[in-house]
Amino acid sequence: MFQRPSFIDRHTSVIALLLASLAVTLTARAQSQTFDPKSYPPAKRGDTVDVLHDTKVADPYRWLEDEQSDETQAWIDAQNKLTQTTLARFANLKKQIAAELEAVYGVDSVSNLHPHMQRYFFTRRTGLENHAKVYMCESDYRATPRVVINPNKFSTDGTVALDWWFPSRSGSLIAYGKSSGGSEKSTLYIRSIRTGKDMPDVIPFTQYCSVAWNRAGTGFYYNRCPDPATVPAGEENFHMRVYYHKVGTDCKEDRYVWGAGRPIDEEPRPYSSSDHKYLLLNFYRDPAKNDLYFGPMRGTEPLQPVAEGLDAITRGDVVDDRLILLTNYQAPRFRICTTTVDKPTHDNWLDLVPQQKGVISDFAVIDHKLVVHVTEDVHSRLLVFNLDGRLLEEVPLPGAGTVSAYQPGIGTVQAFAGTLDEPGLFFTFSSWVVPTTSYRYDLQTHELEKLHQRECPLDLGKYETKQLWYDSKDGTRVPMFIVANKNIKLDGNNPTLLYGYGGFNVSFYPYYRPRILPLLERGGVWVLANIRGGGELGQQWHDGGRRQFKQNCFDDFYAAAEKLIELKYTNPAKLACKGGSNGGLLIGAAVTQRPDLFQAAISQVPLMDMLRFHKWGMGAQWVHEYGDPENPDEFKWVHAYSPYHNVKDGVDYPATLIVTAESDNRVDTAHAFKMTAAMQHATSGTRPILLRCERKAGHGAGKPLSMRIQNQSEDWAFLMWQLGMIE
Repeated sequence: MFQRPSFIDRHTSVIALLLASLAVTLTARAQSQTFDPKSYPPAKRGDTVDVLHDTKVADPYRWLEDEQSDETQAWIDAQNKLTQTTLARFANLKKQIAAELEAVYGVDSVSNLHPHMQRYFFTRRTGLENHAKVYMCESDYRATPRVVINPNKFSTDGTVALDWWFPSRSGSLIAYGKSSGGSEKSTLYIRSIRTGKDMPDVIPFTQYCSVAWNRAGTGFYYNRCPDPATVPAGEENFHMRVYYHKVGTDCKEDRYVWGAGRPIDEEPRPYSSSDHKYLLLNFYRDPAKNDLYFGPMRGTEPLQPVAEGLDAITRGDVVDDRLILLTNYQAPRFRICTTTVDKPTHDNWLDLVPQQKGVISDFAVIDHKLVVHVTEDVHSRLLVFNLDGRLLEEVPLPGAGTVSAYQPGIGTVQAFAGTLDEPGLFFTFSSWVVPTTSYRYDLQTHELEKLHQRECPLDLGKYETKQLWYDSKDGTRVPMFIVANKNIKLDGNNPTLLYGYGGFNVSFYPYYRPRILPLLERGGVWVLANIRGGGELGQQWHDGGRRQFKQNCFDDFYAAAEKLIELKYTNPAKLACKGGSNGGLLIGAAVTQRPDLFQAAISQVPLMDMLRFHKWGMGAQWVHEYGDPENPDEFKWVHAYSPYHNVKDGVDYPATLIVTAESDNRVDTAHAFKMTAAMQHATSGTRPILLRCERKAGHGAGKPLSMRIQNQSEDWAFLMWQLGMIE
């Protein structure tokens, strides 16, 4: 199907540079890991003190919440300049790392195939293109593909991105969203496959959009936010409503469907049944539960409740007038149930696939069979059942790893794809040092066909992945993955990076990460701890690390670090930690609660002020995960660990790089700004506390590859400096 040019022909110069950089000793002189605190840009300390539930809470850097003020902008510029100047001494190292990253990223990277009748869609990024293009094969999945959307033509600098895309049932049209500067503030367009051009239809305010096409492809249901000018400041991402759009008409004429009277911070997600005869509509607010409604796609009848007010997550499909539901209602590791469309509510649900040893994370109806993705001990299994729930087979996978749980740009979280009437099951598979490979499995002939395997110019065979379980503070067994050279010496002196997330029921599985290779190539160790708060082990794992139990996430993380030290992988002077978003909060907690445990830390787009997080951006949606600071009891939870409020004078804090972005539409920049100022003021040590505020960037989605390589090179230079890896 995919004709690949010779890898060597296309990348000779890059590989030569890579090999040269790896063949010589780093030329940079040994540099001190210390830093002159007098270099920090001055940041005035105000006298703001809030009294919250009879507790006085100082907030000396409240003024940094006004990002657009001249004073704040001058401070940001000074901080960026300090970071650039500090790391400029490692310019040669950054160039070497950039060359290595260009080599491992600069190969054809192909996503899973998504069939739509006789059209097959996928994404491919060729070489060092900033963004993957959307391709389509006509009539046969092995046919020569052609480009149908090229995001690299959206802008000259790559900062306008393709956010999501949804083909119609036949694949003749694609509804897609694009936004600029990493903002994710999408505008919806419709691309005709026949002409290759966009139709006149344009729909604004469609950030975080889902699209449910009708069977004929003449219209679709979608969700959008209101015009920001019509809602109070700070609520621009809320008040989502579902509308129906008829292709070829002005969006002002779109029919309102659902959403009025719901909580303002709730997100509706419409999607089509496998046969496109029914509309399904999920409402998400709390990451531990949602409501589900459905109705005929024609939309003349009101939607009916399927799961309403349940303390559970439920999503579904409709096949032959039977609802098929994936739910953790009365099953924390999920089960698959069924009922008839005339009796949709939970008192009529019957088990189709009962709760398993592992977590049932996804399902799809393909070739009139039920394909089920089970993650067992944080590894994938694909099971195939008939529609009566009888196990037919297990799809043979290449090894222990992950059937991809996320397809970039497709606007869906589905591990695999196929259609109701065809036997082709399409999926991708990878692990930490196993490059992503796409497959087609024939559910009738039981043949597994490799479609495309991502190349790597490095010898990945010298690395191995170990999964081990360790005891957390309260005795809970927690899994983690350790990736290192097979011949690593356990002498307690290996530079090690510990990564974690632990929140929102999000699961982190083993998948190919080219960005960790510069560390591994220099003898380092990369570790992922699957701490509580995630969904790797089911709803109980999530519940055990959120709200009043959030401290468990942090304790799990520290226990992982201590286990690595106990096993003599590393020691505190050689150990760094990293995380982003909710994981950035994790790192903020780590450096304030256990500064003795880490030499260095990188906190990306983090939450740091947990007493005001709900006032900014999308924070109001997260009180279900963290707790509500307006509630006196829940205030105690978040105040106890809020990183900004637990910075203490006179502590020798780890070297810390805090990263934020000016167009982040999710986590406000104030978190990073205030935390940076507080740590720079408080630290008693000489390890650097640095800030990078990225321009024309957001929370991370849609960032061009060139910017990612630049940022990752700088991150690695910072960590390698602090971990003593520069000779």
